[in-house]
Amino acid sequence: MSDRALSFGVRAESYERFRPGYPVELFDLVRAYAGRPIRTALEIGAGTGKATRLFARQGVAVTATEPDGAMLAELSKHVPADVKAVRAAFEDVRPGEKYGLVYAAAALHWTDPEGRWSRAAALLEPGGVFASFGGQFQLADPTVEEAVRAARSPFVESDEIPSPDGTPPGHDMQWPGTELQRSEWFTDVQQAVIERHLTMSVRDYIGHLSTVSAYFALPAPERTQVFGEILQVLPETVEIAADLTVHLARRGNEQ
Repeated sequence: MSDRALSFGVRAESYERFRPGYPVELFDLVRAYAGRPIRTALEIGAGTGKATRLFARQGVAVTATEPDGAMLAELSKHVPADVKAVRAAFEDVRPGEKYGLVYAAAALHWTDPEGRWSRAAALLEPGGVFASFGGQFQLADPTVEEAVRAARSPFVESDEIPSPDGTPPGHDMQWPGTELQRSEWFTDVQQAVIERHLTMSVRDYIGHLSTVSAYFALPAPERTQVFGEILQVLPETVEIAADLTVHLARRGNEQ
């Protein structure tokens, strides 16, 4: 896992405050795909536990793995007491216990592509489910979005995360579904979208931007300046399109 991924820890409290949680519709989608009760799960890169809470509160015994100590400390403040929190990068999780579900919430792109799918499969029961979900956080009003793009352009060309395998945005199957389709370890790859619309104050929106890697990678003076420029072009409240793209796959029984 990259140093840039670990740098999220210095923003753990902001991440907890400004990143949205996950809707119960997400759990329902994963459960319906599984076709059987989900009793155990391992989470990759759990952060402050936004997704951990969703699955744990539905009765799933979750092992939440996270390499950054500050993130894990924040997670421990908010998740149910029976969640098992483990400080480890995905690459350092050793096969042993098998889980009914292995999932990543807006974290899979930080993992090492070498051996990613064999590693995930090794942690799953035969027929177990892999799930990855996340999505771009976009201003719903195109005029406002364009104004923000112009304001940030001297500092940040784009604040979106490009597809790790180069899949274009308009392609029918997005990453990581594209990789899962090519993997020998998984079958029945599916992609679904859960619509999510949010209303935020302008200050909370700037707070959210402060957790985005493209911004906190900037030197502090430039980060302050770009946030000031963005504030000037935004209304007091902003509408956000934050749809979740969900990828699901099943571990082959023969593996």
